[in-house]
Formats: sequence, structure tokens, C-alpha cells
Amino acid sequence: MFITRIVAPRAGIAGAPRAPGGLHSSLRWARFVEVPVVPLPPTIRASGARHVIVEASVMDEAAIEGMTPFLDSLKYDSNGLCVAIAQDIDTGEVLMQAFADRSAICETLQTGLGTFYSRSRKGRWCKGETSGHFLTVKSVYMDCDSDSIIYLCEPIGPACHTNAPTCYFKQIKLFEKEDGSLSVGVLGEHTSTANAPMTTLYGLQRTIAQRKAEATSGSTEKPSWTAKLLGNPELCCKKVREEAGELCQAHEEKEGKERAASEAADLLYHAMVLMNIEGITLEDVNRELRRREGTSGILEKASRPKK
Repeated sequence: MFITRIVAPRAGIAGAPRAPGGLHSSLRWARFVEVPVVPLPPTIRASGARHVIVEASVMDEAAIEGMTPFLDSLKYDSNGLCVAIAQDIDTGEVLMQAFADRSAICETLQTGLGTFYSRSRKGRWCKGETSGHFLTVKSVYMDCDSDSIIYLCEPIGPACHTNAPTCYFKQIKLFEKEDGSLSVGVLGEHTSTANAPMTTLYGLQRTIAQRKAEATSGSTEKPSWTAKLLGNPELCCKKVREEAGELCQAHEEKEGKERAASEAADLLYHAMVLMNIEGITLEDVNRELRRREGTSGILEKASRPKK
């Protein structure tokens, strides 16, 4: 059986496939059991700025030590399926929820591409083979009851069939009406991430972007410190230096964890405003940090071009 595998190209000959990281070099489960690596074949089908698409063969589960016992340990429903959740490795967002049978999980572990069982198509479904919106899976985890799994992945393109980044863009809220009664409302559209669930820092990043959009359109209704910083990069740089100094001061003068946390929050906020000015996102930073994983900080810094 042959499928499509997408690999981030490494430094070297342009477009040349290399042994990829993540699942491909160390296939990990939640119990951190290693699975033998499937060799990367050399046939290149297409290439892009960030990925190389190649042909990859999928071995039968019996040919991989420990694969059958692992797949047997999962608890499937009456149709032989378990819940499969795709989560963004950088943002932490839940991208989508589908189902997978043992063959789909076995294939995902070998190829590093999010593969599921489509109940509507009644068969294998490797997300992206039709749309090009693949899920490059870095690691796979299962829950304590062994009846659901997570594909921790880097999405290529939107995860939702509506072209939204995530399938979860609607927020359910309970409102109190003027007469004191309660009402449930559903907020959000697939064209916006305004109501998508986000962790704290990503929510802050979204707010900063909203302040920038409001300032650009002139729709700001009240004074905004964020908008002021966005419009004055020199002031923003000054605040980043100031907050970094105050964080160090909190440590040096033993002002306590609460004070240090407060100063760290100030530093992160002002740094994120400056990142917005520079056109940098948290995803960019996380991607760079992942690139450095497993490399000595001393060696990494020494390898940087001299200023």
C-alpha cells in the first residue's frame, strides 16, 4: 500500500527528503513506547516551500514489534472505532474530532499523516489527500481509558471543511435577559476566530490583533494602551526593556513569586505587542523553539551568524 507523506525539508540540498523528526524518528505513544522507524523512500512527487511530498509504504501491523498488542489494548466501539482528536502542537487548539479504526492508527504512526476512518465514506480517510490540508502528526497519545486518542500535529491549511482553522469556532453562552430569565446563545462564524477556544496567550494575541484592526479602521471607542503601543514602536521597545528589568529586580530583591509573576505577565504582554508590530506570531516563536529541541543552547547560539 502506498500513501502520501509530507515532510518538512531540512537544511541541505533544496527539496531533498531527509529523515524527519517527530513520529518518524521516534514513534511515541502516551506510554512512550518506541516503534521501529519506517524507512523514508526517495520518490518525490511534489515539493513546496515548507514540505516535500513523497511516496511512503505502510507495513502491516504484524510486521512491527509491539504494534498489534498496542492496537489490541485500545477500546473500540461496536463498529471498531475510537475517538480521534487532532490538536495543534503550537497553539494547543483542538482542530477537529473524528474516528479511527486500528488500520488508520497503524498508518498514522508509520506515516506521520493524520489518518481516520470516515463513517460517511465507510473507509480509510487520510485528511488532505483531496484538499491538500494535511495534518502532520508529531506524536500520538491515548487517554486513561484507552478509548480515545490525540494526534498532536502541525496542520497544513485549515482543519475544517468550512475552511476555518479549527472545527470549533462556535461558543455557547448563557445570558441573563432583562426580566431575569436565562437564555442560551450560540456565537461565532466559520469566517472568524473571534469565538474559537484559545489558551490564555493565544487569546491575548487575538485581542492585540483586534486592537490593531480597530485602530486602523478608526473604530476604537475608548482609549487603548495596546493601540498606543502599536502606534509607537519606540515606546513599546522602552516598555519591554523596562519590564524585563523589573522582572530581574523582583528576583534580585526577593520580592516573592506573586510579584515576579506580575512582572513576567507585564513583560510577556509588552513583548507580544512588539511581536505584532514585527509581524511575528506565537506560532512562529513556537516553531523556532521546536526547531531548537535537542540542541545545546550554547551550541545553537554559537552557530548564529555574527551581527
